[in-house]
Amino acid sequence: MRYLAVLLTLIFILTGCSTDGMKEEISEETTEISENSETQKQESTKQVSTSEMFTDRDLDTSYTDTVTIELDGKNVKASSDTVKISDNTVTITEEADYLISGSYEGTLIVETDEKAKPHLVFDSVEIASDNYAALYIAEADKVVVTLKGDSILSNGGSFESRDENDVDATVFSKQDLSFNGDGTLTVESPVGHGIVCKDDLVFTGGSYTVHCASHGIDANDSVRAVSSAFTVDSGKDAIRAENNEDTSLGFVYIENGSFNLEAEGDGISASAYMKITDGEFSITTGGGSANGDQQTSGGWGGFMGGHYAETSTEDAESIKGIKAEGNITLEGGSFDIDSADDSVHSNTAITVNGGSYEIKSGDDGFHADEALVINDGNISIKESYEGLEAFEVTLNDGDISVYAADDGINAAGGNDQSGYGGRDNGMFGRPGGMGGMDNGGVITISGGKLYLNAGGDALDSNGELYIKGGDVRVSGQTMGDTSLLDFATEGVITGGSFVGAGGNMMNECFDTASTQGVIMVNVSGNADTSVILTDSEGNLILEHSTDQSFSCIILSHTDIRTGESYTLTVGSESYEITMNDIIYSQSGFGGGFGGGMHGGPGHGRPGGMW
Repeated sequence: MRYLAVLLTLIFILTGCSTDGMKEEISEETTEISENSETQKQESTKQVSTSEMFTDRDLDTSYTDTVTIELDGKNVKASSDTVKISDNTVTITEEADYLISGSYEGTLIVETDEKAKPHLVFDSVEIASDNYAALYIAEADKVVVTLKGDSILSNGGSFESRDENDVDATVFSKQDLSFNGDGTLTVESPVGHGIVCKDDLVFTGGSYTVHCASHGIDANDSVRAVSSAFTVDSGKDAIRAENNEDTSLGFVYIENGSFNLEAEGDGISASAYMKITDGEFSITTGGGSANGDQQTSGGWGGFMGGHYAETSTEDAESIKGIKAEGNITLEGGSFDIDSADDSVHSNTAITVNGGSYEIKSGDDGFHADEALVINDGNISIKESYEGLEAFEVTLNDGDISVYAADDGINAAGGNDQSGYGGRDNGMFGRPGGMGGMDNGGVITISGGKLYLNAGGDALDSNGELYIKGGDVRVSGQTMGDTSLLDFATEGVITGGSFVGAGGNMMNECFDTASTQGVIMVNVSGNADTSVILTDSEGNLILEHSTDQSFSCIILSHTDIRTGESYTLTVGSESYEITMNDIIYSQSGFGGGFGGGMHGGPGHGRPGGMW
């Protein structure tokens, strides 16, 4: 049996830390984002539900006493004089149920009293306009379109000016517009938008295919969809709700359905909030993560600032997967996102309450300017620059796996900076220590399973780091200014288990406020090396297989206690350890632990210049 001199830190305190997970409430009241920050507050969005989002009229597909409109090329037959027929134009002028069939070369216009609610039933309709919208809702209170069979609406490649409105979509509505039914609708727009609505745009059934040069589905006040299917190929955003005058509008609400979106802009975008409850989502933006340019992430954080690229977020095209200015709430569903920029992005907060996520991102996997809270879900970030980033990152449960070129989790102090002040803040581009600063970010892990494989820091907080529960496994690089743990003020572990394998030059260890044992050891190995910790009776405490080469291992577990003896086996070598409160000893693997410029075991770094 070999005896390896290591830093063995075991600190117990009488006062315990709360292990309750933080949960974000979305209500009409202003609520506190995190219990760790008294000053970080936001105006929350209204709790929304199906009954609020969809009216009986939105869901009703029935029709009686219909007015029939038969389309035949350039000829039209109508059973009522409420339908006006002129050169290349069919105009509906009164509220009624209209059963429309056939094909037409021209434009179908709805222009009724402002309080009217006409109902259009598309029974395998084809309308093609060479130089205008195929369907134009000029005046009404609300129009409902029910789909029967397969319908096609198309524009020929130009939009002429006919009135004071800038009509630039194949389907253009100035009023509330709702689609339902069990049919299909294909929209073709080679030079403009697909479907544009200046009020609320609602889908409660049907299947929609949109090919367009600009935005696919675009509304001013809201886009709401339940149990509908979408395939969108767009030159800008696939689905967008944007209102520049009223911050409570411009929201997206989705419940169930399927979404196959390929966009040169954002996949789904909202200027207000977004809520998604279930559904299947396949989203590709900007050609995917292979085209990612880290446009909004500052420099690349090489050692001593070896590589830094100045970029402008104002000039960069937004090519995110799911994006909102306000809160994003994800209640479930299946998401396959391949985005050139952030895959899920909020300028406020993101709450994940469930769902399955397969992420490839050219920048961040999940980014929130203020708070990211994960309460449940299976999240696999296969490619990213940084995996999870927010001012406050809270993980309460879930199964999370992250591969990141830079930080695995970053509690950053700013808007999409991937670390306050860029990646060259301070002498080593890191908070605290030499030249950095505390900017108040917080990482809190209370439960679930977390795996991080990071090219930069695995867990990087510009403020505090708290591990209160869960199973945390992290892997980092052995070269450069990277570390498994990096925090500005304190890093405390009070529950759960932690295994880290990475470099030994810049690593920090958990602080003395921790309430369970911590083992930090300089020992080298290659990928696929087994790391096993057993107690004096041979009972297994921790077992791990490394996936990168390493020169430092950090272990912590609730079963590591003071005064007890343990055996640490790394590959073919075993080391006998007897835990004391704090043990300092020379190791022969680059020098002892602690001391250095940080002083004491809390921020002690093994070997190297520390």
